[in-house]
Amino acid sequence: MPKWYWPSGGYRSPEFETYFDQPQIYSALERNVPEIISTNEALLDSIDNGAKYTFDISGIFLDQCKWNPALIESFQEIKDRGANFSASPYYHSVSSLFPDNKEFKDQVSMHRDKIKEIFSINPRTFINAELILTKELSTTLKDMKFKCLISEGSENLLYGSDPMYVYGNHIPTLLRHISLSEDIELRFSDQNWKSYPLIADKFASWIAGMEGDVTTLHFKYSSILTHQQNRSNIFQFLIDLPESFEKYGISMVTPEEALKKFKTKELPSIINKSTSRYGMHNLLGNHPQHLYLHELISIGEILQTLKDTPEYEKLNCIYRYLQQSEILLEMGSDNNNLGYEKAVNSFSAISDFKRALLEVKA
Repeated sequence: MPKWYWPSGGYRSPEFETYFDQPQIYSALERNVPEIISTNEALLDSIDNGAKYTFDISGIFLDQCKWNPALIESFQEIKDRGANFSASPYYHSVSSLFPDNKEFKDQVSMHRDKIKEIFSINPRTFINAELILTKELSTTLKDMKFKCLISEGSENLLYGSDPMYVYGNHIPTLLRHISLSEDIELRFSDQNWKSYPLIADKFASWIAGMEGDVTTLHFKYSSILTHQQNRSNIFQFLIDLPESFEKYGISMVTPEEALKKFKTKELPSIINKSTSRYGMHNLLGNHPQHLYLHELISIGEILQTLKDTPEYEKLNCIYRYLQQSEILLEMGSDNNNLGYEKAVNSFSAISDFKRALLEVKA
């Protein structure tokens, strides 16, 4: 995330450290290393009990893992036990919303190559940043030889139905079951939740009572860390889940296994709507967010004119970090009254970066 930035004392040459606090990023990762490894050990036990997981890990995080090789080793062990990995934009960016899809395709190819390099897996499932889905996305992914897309099961696609099928599109699409995913992601350690405590048997019984072929669960890895910090039994829940599913006749499958097992169902709205995790309004629900996206697009056009300059690679890297979806989410009106402050800070950074590009161009 951008650090609190203001160009005091005159303008400087644009460097990563100008806009991002590398020491703070490193410290935050190091604090979480023991919990990440403990979480992966619990997931290994879950896999040994029959669980199937597909991990969506950004290129940014994989780069940070170089600071502590034990992290890569931990995820490598998960892969060796049968877990899969999806592809996504390398910088967890909103590049799929740009008018030109070249930047998006470049980042997806970068990420796919990184997954191949580290885990010897060629990802066939795609998960976009914030589960964004646009009309053009599935066509682009089909051209890139992906087999499956996982996106958000939003109301503007389903109109009140549960997303319990493999849906036909340019490529087969699985839609996240929002309520069940958020039971794990958001509510699991909430003692005021009416279904607290959530145990694996209870959760499996809910799914067993639903009609349909497949339930797609997608939740942030960081939510497991949060629940563990809240002294919940999230590890035991994940370990017990495969056996509870088996008790109710439910099989855990990977996205690609679901494609082979079930026929696709038509969902006309899937080709003419735009959606994302928690609704597109969280990414582009106010004027600063729209303006920030416009500035990203404008900067990308300027950068294309600087390809032959010595500074291009460095500048392009900074540009891609400024595309992270989290930057737009933090500008949201629902961000605990901090959205305005975050917007002011982000525009301070991006306007200074644009100023530097124009100076190079001149």
